[in-house]
Amino acid sequence: MPRIIKHDRVVEDDWQVLTLAAGETPATVTLPADPVLLPLPVWLARRAEISSLYRTLGVWLDSHEGPEALADDIDRLSIIAVNFPKFTDGRGYSIARLLRERYHFQGEIRAIGDVLQDQLFFMRRCGIDAYALRADKDIEKALAGFSVFSETYQAAVDQSEPLFLRRRKEASA
Repeated sequence: MPRIIKHDRVVEDDWQVLTLAAGETPATVTLPADPVLLPLPVWLARRAEISSLYRTLGVWLDSHEGPEALADDIDRLSIIAVNFPKFTDGRGYSIARLLRERYHFQGEIRAIGDVLQDQLFFMRRCGIDAYALRADKDIEKALAGFSVFSETYQAAVDQSEPLFLRRRKEASA
């Protein structure tokens, strides 16, 4: 069984990621057993059917797909995965932050795709809390990616105040 990092620990992953093979369409793809992360086009095309089949719902967004497509379904989803198709594609960071801050998604946000240790600290700052590392990477060693920096300057999902405001409060206390 594959493993992921979730809440800063390595755990077994029982979710499978559905991808469309050549010639398959969202309307014709065979739906696998629960739990499965469905591509957004499959979810949008078969929402009613999927809702009746699965007890837990999960959708994954590709880097070119916006979270606004899930706005009406946010409360129904247990997990939303964000695909990072390559290390240099940063759109997933924005997607995760929008899910947390604009759409108030409280479930798991998982990074999938080309996920590397160097990205983990920054992904967590954007609201991602689970990470499926690239298969050729050592997941145990990757845990060190969370402790690369001891302090943050900017406000983010994981720290709502910038450093200067935190320091001002400390000085006045």
